[in-house]
Amino acid sequence: MKIMKTCFKLVAASFFLLVTTTGNAQVLISLLFGDALNSDKVEFGLVGGWNRSYLLDISESNGMTNFNLGFYFHINLKDNSYLSTGVLVKSSVGASGMSTYPLGNEDLDDLYQNGTLTKKINYFHVPILYHHRFHNRWYLEGGIQLGLRNKAYDIFDQQVLDGDLQYKLDVGDQYKRLDAGLLGGAGYKFKKEIKSISAGVNYYYGLMNVSELPDTKIKNSSIYLYVKIPIGAGKKKESN
Repeated sequence: MKIMKTCFKLVAASFFLLVTTTGNAQVLISLLFGDALNSDKVEFGLVGGWNRSYLLDISESNGMTNFNLGFYFHINLKDNSYLSTGVLVKSSVGASGMSTYPLGNEDLDDLYQNGTLTKKINYFHVPILYHHRFHNRWYLEGGIQLGLRNKAYDIFDQQVLDGDLQYKLDVGDQYKRLDAGLLGGAGYKFKKEIKSISAGVNYYYGLMNVSELPDTKIKNSSIYLYVKIPIGAGKKKESN
């Protein structure tokens, strides 16, 4: 019963993360769930970093660097085994360096015909990973990652004498709402304490064709570099 209540609170917290801004969500979660987010079995904190994303099946594209930020939960299953999950509230994938295409506007087509195209897709990402620690320092993790698309843009860039020109086109209807794939990697904890700052690298390989366009196949992939910082763990320890 206790585990069920904890899971319900974590699911509810994830829901609030999806529908509020990152700053307000942190305050809201703290008020609603309090110490339950950092208990003997649960670690809660912030995760942030950078990812280098690619669009598979588009050979002419280059990687794109993005910033990501969110929240994580480590739920102890047994000994050194954990369920690692959470929500990346700010998370983008896509690629750059592609050729532009006609926009149906003569002035814009003339302006950007020799420019470059960047495809950027914003997601709420939810990893669900098995996380195993070795001597509470190094760890390996692997599982799946689900994505809920928020917005998507095609960004046209052209260099001119006075600087750079940019045109952003909303193309959300060209992509499916959901994405799913495999996620795995390794990390290192800076202290041997159960709840401490850690850093790691993960690789995501999309299994779904996210394109809604006919005869078009696009799969996401991304390399994540991140840092995880526990929130409230020190206060919980002092209270105990």
